[in-house]
Amino acid sequence: MVSEDDVHPPRKLDHCVLPTADLAVARGRLETLGFTVAADAAHPFGTGNCCVFFADGSYLEPLSRVAPQAALEAEAAGNVFVQRDGVFREKFGDEGFSAVVLGTGDADEDHKRFVDSGISAGDPLSFSRPFRDSSGQEATASFRLAFAAPEDSDGHFFFTCQRVNLASAGRGALETHPNGVTGTARIILLASAPADHAGFLEAFSTKTPESVQEDQLDLPLGNAVLSVMTPGRYRETFGLDRVAPRGRLDLAAIAFQCPDIARLRTQLSRQDVLFAEQAGSIIVPPAAGQGAVFVFEESSQ
Repeated sequence: MVSEDDVHPPRKLDHCVLPTADLAVARGRLETLGFTVAADAAHPFGTGNCCVFFADGSYLEPLSRVAPQAALEAEAAGNVFVQRDGVFREKFGDEGFSAVVLGTGDADEDHKRFVDSGISAGDPLSFSRPFRDSSGQEATASFRLAFAAPEDSDGHFFFTCQRVNLASAGRGALETHPNGVTGTARIILLASAPADHAGFLEAFSTKTPESVQEDQLDLPLGNAVLSVMTPGRYRETFGLDRVAPRGRLDLAAIAFQCPDIARLRTQLSRQDVLFAEQAGSIIVPPAAGQGAVFVFEESSQ
């Protein structure tokens, strides 16, 4: 029998949403860590970002409320993206890791699947915004989003992003980073019982989780892995405790592909960045402008 996994290639990680109080602070923090940060960009509903793009097609989206009144009006009008951002900030503050986003070719079909599966977080959202590439040229980028959330999500959410219209110019130098990072390796989520979330993740991604164990569940994507761990397994793997649990399915850490750990160590030491080393990886705790634990894993890429 041919499974759906055999017919459809795995979805790719599109980006991670990292709420922050101030884009300037986020930019400074990320540049200190050796990332190249794109120019600030504003959404038409009161939020804005300064993204970090990777060669594997994924990116980080530090997100701030750059026009608070417009954001409040968007919430009142039913904008799910801004509403969910508001819920997260109300529960956990202005610094954190609120959403995981997968790429899609059909957000409307995803929304239908989310509704049928009982995981829809609200109506789809379409919007356009100006886009500036690495050479400074401007164009218009258009997107359509479909939203999902597990039961009792406590402010975290998930969505798919369809790039309806995107500037043809590439990101170029924006994908090259002084720290050498080439892409996202893993997203680490925490849960007391990882297997309880297998059904939601499958409905969201259309991919059946693999390696479902008592203390860890892995769901391979086209360019990364979603790993759900118990706090105990997280402590064992990274030597870290989650200081304050953030819900039943907690977005805790992002692991990056880093071909040259020695180069990164030099970068961080030069900038007086606090970090630890565990099993050959470099671990940087959260800070203002960096809402998740960052793990840099040595890779051959």
